[in-house]
Amino acid sequence: MFAVTATQTDPDNPLAGLTLGERPEPKVPDGWTTVSVRAAALNHHDLWTLKGVGIRQDRLPIVLGCDAAGVDEDGNEVIVHSVIGTGADETLDPKRTLLSEVHDGTFAEWVAVPRRNLVPKPAGLGFEHAACLPTAWLTAYRMLFDKAGLEPGSTVLVQGAGGGVATALIALGRAGGYRVWATSRSEDKRARALELGADQVFEPGARLPERVDAVMETVGQATWDHSLKSLKPGGRIVVSGATSGAVPPADLNRVFFLQLSVVGSTMGTREQLGRLAVFLEQTGVRPVVDRVLPLTQARDGFAAMAEGEIFGKIVFTV
Repeated sequence: MFAVTATQTDPDNPLAGLTLGERPEPKVPDGWTTVSVRAAALNHHDLWTLKGVGIRQDRLPIVLGCDAAGVDEDGNEVIVHSVIGTGADETLDPKRTLLSEVHDGTFAEWVAVPRRNLVPKPAGLGFEHAACLPTAWLTAYRMLFDKAGLEPGSTVLVQGAGGGVATALIALGRAGGYRVWATSRSEDKRARALELGADQVFEPGARLPERVDAVMETVGQATWDHSLKSLKPGGRIVVSGATSGAVPPADLNRVFFLQLSVVGSTMGTREQLGRLAVFLEQTGVRPVVDRVLPLTQARDGFAAMAEGEIFGKIVFTV
């Protein structure tokens, strides 16, 4: 089968280890099944794997990709939940992994997954949009509707509009009844965030009209000081990533004096992925897709992500 594989890692030139070509069809352990992939979405996780982050060298070569939608062995249209783990909340399993960390991922004609990881795809949701949900959109859904602890009408600041999680936060927050503010260094991305549903947009670090109830943080070190200073007393930062650095000054005096909360959030459960799919079906909200490429042109998608000039998701079709 045709697949996109990581054959080596290089922190300075990640695309050097990106290999496109034939791979053996997946082996199917007991309790697992195969999905014929129709669409798969690119994540920063895939680029980090090529840089050597979160992957053991003895796992190489490995098929990349966490996200997919396709057709199972019984002909059902499904979305693949990419967290491989046990328990009611797989994300709390200390031995959990994502597809493409231990087991081959979704950038292939076929992918093997545990049967419990298949979620029905709503008929009104196309494969390309459905493929965007399991990582970025599920992460945003959990941040907003589980971890943030907010009621509709609350004000949420999204740092770094443009990436897959950030665009999902804006669209889902708007649909969920929140007042959404967003920051971006790019004037074009600020304008697109407004089109997506943000109420106001700002340059990074800008003084806000008022303090917010919660900040959705995926950027990390570059925006952390602004995130803390933007919160109302008793407010909350929900963190699901730190692309600019993971060790900013904590400013503990501000945290305890204003009784701020810092909450970590990672991915989501299979049940939350199912509810996210229903939420999109009910509201008409759809993931922002930057571009759709055939899997044979995956290198172009990886290059675009590495350059950072994208807004929304890059989707590969099979």
